[in-house]
Amino acid sequence: MERLSDWYDHPEYYEAIFGTDTAKEVDFLEEVNRRYGTGGKLLLEPACGAGRLVAEAASRGYRVVGYDLSEKMLAYARGRLTPGQRRKVRLYPARMQEFFLPELEGEVDLAFNLVSTFRYIDSEQGALAHLQGTRRLLKPEGLYVLGFHLTDYDRETPEHERWVERMGKDTVVCNTHEGPPDLDLRRSAMRNRLRITGPGKDLLIETHWYFRTYDLAQARRLFRRAGLEVLAVYDFDYRVDEPRKRGELRLDSIFVLRPAKSRSR
Repeated sequence: MERLSDWYDHPEYYEAIFGTDTAKEVDFLEEVNRRYGTGGKLLLEPACGAGRLVAEAASRGYRVVGYDLSEKMLAYARGRLTPGQRRKVRLYPARMQEFFLPELEGEVDLAFNLVSTFRYIDSEQGALAHLQGTRRLLKPEGLYVLGFHLTDYDRETPEHERWVERMGKDTVVCNTHEGPPDLDLRRSAMRNRLRITGPGKDLLIETHWYFRTYDLAQARRLFRRAGLEVLAVYDFDYRVDEPRKRGELRLDSIFVLRPAKSRSR
């Protein structure tokens, strides 16, 4: 068995796990944009990764700006675009807490980040900078659809998720562990193992990092500081007709955010 590190250096296997719901996710984003936002055609994806949502949105006629810290992910994203899609897409290398394009200020109809990447930002200051920077890029009625797992600070045991997908003749097994949260440090230890087996192939890609933690009160307080209001909250099942009821708590959360009317842009 060959051992490798950092799944972001291997976008083809990362995509095998996270690329299965792409059409469903863009369907959800389109309907949220129509119901709560402008319905417009300029989209922004922070931490766009290997570009699956960028490509899907461009194939539906949207103009898309994406950025990511990983040059390997961006290269993969550019390579998957058709010539027609490339005319609608701009991709940039950038960190979530630093990205800003003056020509986009006040122009974006819909920004989105759906798979907990927001939790990589490891400080309150960095998270606030990201949210404020994204808010400045949105139109007054624009939206930021932000999905991440909230934290149960009473949890004392690790959490484990497992997915199995096929990639041609290969099998990709993904195991993710999240350690108990540390309330004082506001983080939890993460470990991911991708095992890829197939004809003449046996790979193990193991990645370690920390995720910043948020309970619902911490998340809502941060949104208010950033000048964003919560219009609706959904679960990761992407059922747009079933927003979460007031007082209903689930840890997997997709927040539909809009620039607050009481705050200056």
